[in-house]
Amino acid sequence: MAELKRYPVGIQTFSELISMNCLYIDKTQYVYDITHTGGKYIFLCRPRRFGKSLLASTLQAYFEGRKELFDGLAIADKETEWVKFPVLHFDMSTAKHITPENLNLEINGKLCEFEAIYGREPWAVNPNQRLESLVKRAYQQTGQKVVVIIDEYDAPLLDVVHEHENLAQLRSIMQNFYSPLKSLDPYLRFVFITGITKFSQLSIFSELNNLNNISMLDQYSTICGISEAELTTHMRPDIEALAESLNKTFDETLCCLKDYYDGYHFSEHAQDVYNPFSLVTALQNKKITAYWFGTGTPSYLIKTLNKYHVNVMDIDGKNALIDDFDVSPEQMMSPYPLLYQSGYLTITDYNPVTHQFKLGYPNQEVRIGMLKSLAPKYLSPVQLDNNSFLGNFIAKLYDDDINGALTEMKAYLASISNRLANKSEKDFQTIFYLIFNLMGMFVKVEENSAIGRADIVLHMPTTTYVMELKFDRTADEALRQIDEKGYLIPYSTSGKRLVKVGINFNSRMRTIGEWKIVEN
Repeated sequence: MAELKRYPVGIQTFSELISMNCLYIDKTQYVYDITHTGGKYIFLCRPRRFGKSLLASTLQAYFEGRKELFDGLAIADKETEWVKFPVLHFDMSTAKHITPENLNLEINGKLCEFEAIYGREPWAVNPNQRLESLVKRAYQQTGQKVVVIIDEYDAPLLDVVHEHENLAQLRSIMQNFYSPLKSLDPYLRFVFITGITKFSQLSIFSELNNLNNISMLDQYSTICGISEAELTTHMRPDIEALAESLNKTFDETLCCLKDYYDGYHFSEHAQDVYNPFSLVTALQNKKITAYWFGTGTPSYLIKTLNKYHVNVMDIDGKNALIDDFDVSPEQMMSPYPLLYQSGYLTITDYNPVTHQFKLGYPNQEVRIGMLKSLAPKYLSPVQLDNNSFLGNFIAKLYDDDINGALTEMKAYLASISNRLANKSEKDFQTIFYLIFNLMGMFVKVEENSAIGRADIVLHMPTTTYVMELKFDRTADEALRQIDEKGYLIPYSTSGKRLVKVGINFNSRMRTIGEWKIVEN
């Protein structure tokens, strides 16, 4: 087996990554492309921990002319000049959860770092004036045009997107700071801006009408993240090592990695992209589990879902127009574009006629993580992973004891606090949906058939359960609907046992009242 390189978990600086001989998936072809053919002003949005900061750092090293760092990489065969340009790199990730006063202090601190190198004109008092002064002085002192890199431009704003007053104040500060960029064009070689949200969504760079947004272009779909080809070629020894540790075959391990971390699409015809943070962390830890979602669910995400009264079952499989990705927070009519840009949904299909994108969960890591974040609204505040109910429920399902499983469910539902959202048929259905999905099973809710939709279709190794849920009705009515609507028909050729389950929820008892099970 080939010798494994050090995994760059937590390393976002290109020079450090290379000098420490860390595993690096060569993205320098993209660096050459965007700096030579992409335009002068480039914007890229990608979810958090997807490699934006590493790309920004790579661009900095390239423009600083650090040729030695790029030996053996794709760009080394293309670049011949290696000119050293002055680089102003502003990392705004340090300005999260911040007040207007502290944002001004953050900007002041970043400007002071560069003013210690290039000095400051007497007339430069305000942040916009100081930026203008810096660019002009750097140009005059070096004789080279200036490169400006703004990483995570929207970090100060995301947590306040639903706070009108704070958003307006912070946005005004940022707009003022960046306002000279357009007028400084004669002094600039290249401007690169990254963030989570699309630039016009927060209206920061409205004056830069020549800003090229490459975020949803096919040719840059894998500029961040790891493609299938990159994984199976450059990282094959790493997968083999993980497979050995898990006592699985290479193909089995690849399938698990794909199920958990793959599935991101950032354009109409994009390649599949793996979450780089989760993938590399899994390879390092020799364990496939949730890493990206576990690094924290941003508060703005939960606020967005609450604002639009999004039910947990209403997230997956939604449509969005391309214009929906380009509106301000005040004008947003739906949370789905923001969920996409944040990495919680991805493009699963595109209709060229209607110009609609279908959005869905990219993989198991995100699906389970999202459901766990929203579960407390419906379920008892218990860690379901460690709950004896869940273990007993799963065991009985795998024993094909659906009667025993529903008995466990009945007892659990009766224990849920009446303060939670479990007061309607929809809530009852949502609870079932959450529980089955949190178990990591393949479950579909309200699945389409020829003339209706089954509430829940549960796929087990040897059995397919088709469930219809009623609220203060009868289990017989539920079974009758399964037959009348033909819910079993789509699974009649699967070769599995087909079992229909009619369940009634008793609102007075606040749990399952009765159920009936009929094998087809």
